[in-house]
Amino acid sequence: MLQVARLAPKLLGDSTGLVADFLHRQINTDGGFKDRAGQSDLYYTVFGLEALLALQAAIPAPLVENYLHSFGAGESLDFVHLTCLARCWANLPVSPPQPDLRQALLNRIELFRSLDGGYDATPQSPQGTSYGCFLALGAYQDLQASLPNSKGLIQCLRSLESRDGAFANQPGLQGGTTPATAAAATLLRCLGEPVDSAVGDWLLARCHDEGGFFAVRSAPIPDLLSTATALHALAGMQVSLERIKEPCLDFVDTLWTSQGGFYGNWADDALDCEYTYYGLLALGHLSLW
Repeated sequence: MLQVARLAPKLLGDSTGLVADFLHRQINTDGGFKDRAGQSDLYYTVFGLEALLALQAAIPAPLVENYLHSFGAGESLDFVHLTCLARCWANLPVSPPQPDLRQALLNRIELFRSLDGGYDATPQSPQGTSYGCFLALGAYQDLQASLPNSKGLIQCLRSLESRDGAFANQPGLQGGTTPATAAAATLLRCLGEPVDSAVGDWLLARCHDEGGFFAVRSAPIPDLLSTATALHALAGMQVSLERIKEPCLDFVDTLWTSQGGFYGNWADDALDCEYTYYGLLALGHLSLW
């Protein structure tokens, strides 16, 4: 994802500096990036760091490193923030975490392995989710470790196929969601598993006529998270984006502000690092067509 997001300045042009300035303003004095309430949060720190890396902008690495050290081996963190801690360490231009910290993080991640071989935010859950599997595999890659029992993760993902040919975060559902489908398709591809071309068709069908992707079939408006993840999955499946390029560019442009950030959708009224990163990822993919 980061490699593609690096292409966003091709379309941002002179506005690239505005985005970097916005991101720098999101850094608190403790080294964490602001959530929507202005508090430092590991989740938003991931997106802030990746967005700055995509723009090849300066990162206050020592300050951020001190912030990360405050979490130790993630003993107090939930699954999402635990994987975010691993991702943050991987994004810093410093050596990987010391072996003992690295192993401690991996051990804690395994506590969230679901009984079906996937991963979920609840320890020992009977069923994993696409999102949980996505976070776990990413964390193992960030910590430069091999994922144990990858076959179990694949079986978990296959069980999440929805009846309409997509993927959901629960088994047996009639309809899938765009983020879950994008995550599952990307994971299966990374693990060398085939992805039915019908999944690409399903994702393309979620694209609004005026650009942007709906999270679900019944969603009233498209959103930037669904758009960026769908574009990423489609590109990975080598599905042409030519037909939807211009509408999607128009959609992303409607979410851009002169403050340097991106809104999450047309009804959003707050800016943050997360959706700004998704804006860069979407622009990166669209710049290739």
